Amino acid sequence: RMGGAGWLRVAAAAGCAAVTCALATAMVARRVVAWRRWLRAMAVLRDVEESFATPTERLQRVVNSLAVEMFAGLASEDASKVRMLLTCVDSLPDGSEEGIYYAVDIGGTGFRFLKVQLGPGSTIINQKIERQPVKKELMEGTSEDFFNSIASTLKNFIEREGDEGRALGFTFSFPVRQFSITSGSLIRWTKEFSIEDAIGQDVAQCLNEALERNGLNLKVNALMNNTVGTLALGHYYDEDTIAAVIIGAGTNACYIERNEAITKCQCLLTNSGQTVVNVEWGSFRPPQIPLTPYDICFYNETTNYYDQGFEKMISGVYLGEIARLVFHKMAQESDVFGTDVDGLAIPFILSTPCLAAIREDDSLDLKEVGSILEEQLKIHNVPLKTRRLVQRVCDIITQRAARLAAAGIVAILQKLGRDGTLCGTTRVRSMTGVPKRSAIAIDGCLYQEYSVFREYLNEAVLEILGEEIAATVVLKVVEEGSGMGAALIAATYSSTRNNSI
Repeated sequence: RMGGAGWLRVAAAAGCAAVTCALATAMVARRVVAWRRWLRAMAVLRDVEESFATPTERLQRVVNSLAVEMFAGLASEDASKVRMLLTCVDSLPDGSEEGIYYAVDIGGTGFRFLKVQLGPGSTIINQKIERQPVKKELMEGTSEDFFNSIASTLKNFIEREGDEGRALGFTFSFPVRQFSITSGSLIRWTKEFSIEDAIGQDVAQCLNEALERNGLNLKVNALMNNTVGTLALGHYYDEDTIAAVIIGAGTNACYIERNEAITKCQCLLTNSGQTVVNVEWGSFRPPQIPLTPYDICFYNETTNYYDQGFEKMISGVYLGEIARLVFHKMAQESDVFGTDVDGLAIPFILSTPCLAAIREDDSLDLKEVGSILEEQLKIHNVPLKTRRLVQRVCDIITQRAARLAAAGIVAILQKLGRDGTLCGTTRVRSMTGVPKRSAIAIDGCLYQEYSVFREYLNEAVLEILGEEIAATVVLKVVEEGSGMGAALIAATYSSTRNNSI
């Protein structure tokens, strides 16, 4: 017979067993819940992988579509998704330019002021560059305030340098319809600029008036965008440079086109036989690339606004934001980032340089990934498997962007008949003789500074073209092309000689 104490021990043991069983059941239940939440995060990842995929065949169709749009854009105004703006540049520097020239370069992130001293034989004897960020109030204010700020800063720069130089090149990296090498009206702002009263105005005249108000005896001698400046600097050192591409805060391209291929705006064409065309490919919307919720900018809760499609898939202003939107979706579907995820709801809190740093972290514990999540998004103690997930998302976004940029480059080659195919088809042309060498000048921090992006782009060009044709294409980094090139074109057009490209 069991005494009272024995029964108590049995009851206690049974109670402990029950508690242990209950705890084990609760732990298993929590693990099941956690696993299901993780699976939901992985489902988001698989959806992103599928919708962002850019297999070679799909890229070739993107190439063909963009080339068709380029043909249409040269035929007539407003006939294409890409504007194919005529730049009125029909002469590029050839190395014989000499003297001191100034340039103003307005891009997506700031102002740059340059002084360039040129010597014979493609020699830059001396150069001075000053940078200044664009204040938010100037980006949203009046055109007079905007151009006065540029003129005032240029005046101070020139006074410090002590020489006004011979001419001024003006790089204005927004869509402009040019009337001549020294004039052109702003079509629209891109990036984060919204100076409404500047739209439709002659931006070169606006700067000239501001220069006069500030007492400067200098006028714009050459107006261009950053792609044209990059092309000029590339051509200055390598006469086989046929196109230029910007892949930085924004993205765009230009190339040298035969006048006989241009049927619109014949009054702007000269007798030189060729003209530089500003593609404005940022507005291209590749029909072969699925539109995802992460590629859409919302004006309000009910209206989707989707413009500058190519640019928003490729350029530095947007890649970090695309990643944030994916992470925010994962946080809504799961607890992979924990509960303190308010930072993920803040637009543009994650910059593209942070995305690049996440992707290029090769440490075993992904320490840099954890630091960025903590410092930028205020998400603490992220486990390693989540850090790996974050890195994978950044890789997917980077890969799509780089491969689409590669497709854009090949589309230009196709338009010029230098891609080894008949334009608009994939039928291989029988090669006769030695294929022409094609140099592409590339400027912009994404291509220059983000090695993974550069590797993906180069790989995609090789995939699309094949080894034989890819061997004839040279992608060349051209630093400070937009500003230096403006000074070079100002030099070209300030001389009395008539250089043709």
